[in-house]
Amino acid sequence: MALNARLDHRNPLVFDTHELGRRPGALQRLSREIEAPGDLGIQGVIGVPQGAPVKLELRLESVMDGVLVTGTARARAEGECVRCLEPVGLELEADFQEMFSYPDADDRGRVKAEPADDAEEDEDMLFLEDGLFDLEPVLRDAVVLALPMQPVCQDDCPGLCAQCGARLADDPDHHHDAVDIRWAALQGLAGSLEDGEKDEMSGEAPRSAPANEKQEK
Repeated sequence: MALNARLDHRNPLVFDTHELGRRPGALQRLSREIEAPGDLGIQGVIGVPQGAPVKLELRLESVMDGVLVTGTARARAEGECVRCLEPVGLELEADFQEMFSYPDADDRGRVKAEPADDAEEDEDMLFLEDGLFDLEPVLRDAVVLALPMQPVCQDDCPGLCAQCGARLADDPDHHHDAVDIRWAALQGLAGSLEDGEKDEMSGEAPRSAPANEKQEK
């Protein structure tokens, strides 16, 4: 990954490592509560609502080539049951660990004379910028991995009726009378024959009326 755009220290997800220093082995622990950024989770499925509180517990460790960040994020996620579409809420705990490298040092801690030739390797790296690092991309990845891809309101949720959409958990005895499709066409034919017979019967009286009138005359 290329160097971050200019980081804003006022952003609650940007952290300062100047107090930690660059002496390998130095440790710093941080606790911070932030408001969740937008789209924190699996879009359209489940996630932490924007603005909801997210509690962060971080452990910063200075190593030879950067700062190793280990932490846990805790928040409440909300979504919909994939079976019955009822609201789902769960307490989320997402663990993560990420290395933020010094942009001016190689893996032996010496200043680089030239930029690294391996561009692909750099794209996978996160860097410190003026002693600052942005935790947001790490937090997003950790939250997505910690959330269920198919959330359910309960493990044995029976879902919805395929015929009428009723929620089966509310009515365990819900059912529809099954119709054998092999008889459906015959039932339709029988219905049409019955309708034809009714039409003929209703038409007999008008046709016989003139004959009766002639006999009377």
